[in-house]
Amino acid sequence: MTGFEITGASAADMRLIRDWADEEGWNPGDSDRFAFAVADPEGFLVGRLDGEPVACISAVRYGGGFGFIGFYIARPAVRGQGYGIRLWHAGMERLDGRLVGLDGVVDQQANYRKSGFRWAWNNFRYEGVPQGDDDGAVEIVDAGTLPFGRLAAYDRRFFPAPRDAFLSAWTGLPGRTALAAVRDGRIEGLGVIRPSSAAHRIGPLYAATPAVAAALLRGLARHTPDGLVSVDVPDANPAAAALFERLGLVPAFETARMYTGPAPDLALTELFGVTSLELG
Repeated sequence: MTGFEITGASAADMRLIRDWADEEGWNPGDSDRFAFAVADPEGFLVGRLDGEPVACISAVRYGGGFGFIGFYIARPAVRGQGYGIRLWHAGMERLDGRLVGLDGVVDQQANYRKSGFRWAWNNFRYEGVPQGDDDGAVEIVDAGTLPFGRLAAYDRRFFPAPRDAFLSAWTGLPGRTALAAVRDGRIEGLGVIRPSSAAHRIGPLYAATPAVAAALLRGLARHTPDGLVSVDVPDANPAAAALFERLGLVPAFETARMYTGPAPDLALTELFGVTSLELG
């Protein structure tokens, strides 16, 4: 593989990686890369052939024992030539010794199993304009008005490691909206919506009940030009898919959450939408 090298991603590379993901039909958020870079500045790798970027992967470290693989893309012109697998090994080496998670597209899941990943659940991307009205049983507030420490503690119920810097950027970047559901002073839900090339993406979507999830979903959809939203819904929470179908959304895309070891103990019955297919 003369002329092939692997380097860390530059700011320009991060824009390019986002465009590649869009071309794959993954519909990444327009500003996601800014939060991604905060999560782990050295966690994004680019494979270059004679100086030209041809492949990418993210291998992001969280805390001391968890990591997440994403953005695994080889450009069509170089597929099948070994460049992608070189980059894969570099990413996995960076996460050596950690429990590693990923959200794999259908046509790559067999390869991930060969690399030691085990299926945990499927994510189905639901898209559409939420229907119906809220019952007003829970208060929906701007998440930015709540103490950040409370939001970070709440997020830890749904993610296996601290990610405060990422969460701060993810919820606070310009152009996106973060809403929290509050009842009797307790946080009972959190949702973030951000603009994308196609439908606005929602993630995470955490909620104590389907009714809370519906209230957050409708509240977030009001921050779009046409109400059209997209959410990656884990089938590990059977109530989630039932809710989205009842609200008139339809499945459009599928991935599988996989781990290299036992799945972390998360509050799956309150997980209605994963944060990001790229970073977990």
